[in-house]
Amino acid sequence: MEKCEEINFDCPVIYTLSVLGGKWKWLIIYILSAHGILRYGELKRKLPGITHKMLSQQLKELETDQLIDRKEYHQIPPKVEYSLTQKGETLVPILDLMCDWGELNWPKANLSFPKE
Repeated sequence: MEKCEEINFDCPVIYTLSVLGGKWKWLIIYILSAHGILRYGELKRKLPGITHKMLSQQLKELETDQLIDRKEYHQIPPKVEYSLTQKGETLVPILDLMCDWGELNWPKANLSFPKE
């Protein structure tokens, strides 16, 4: 693993954070890894608290970064499905490690996620 001696914009960590910054992108990837293919409405229901604007923006950014695939069906009513790309699937082991870390460090007295 290449380490960053000094924080600069050529650092792999900075690049990763720029692509996956914020809480929603990781959660979208996590949900798609668990469910495979989901429609927009299904994703929205599984992400309580996310706005339509935020979900749309995050999905577009993930698609631009080639982490998710958007498949549009030309029918009435319109149908769009989202799934992980091969590149997106390479993040699943990182999510597994994040889950392991969370299980070890999650304060047992507070059994819910902190609210922002």
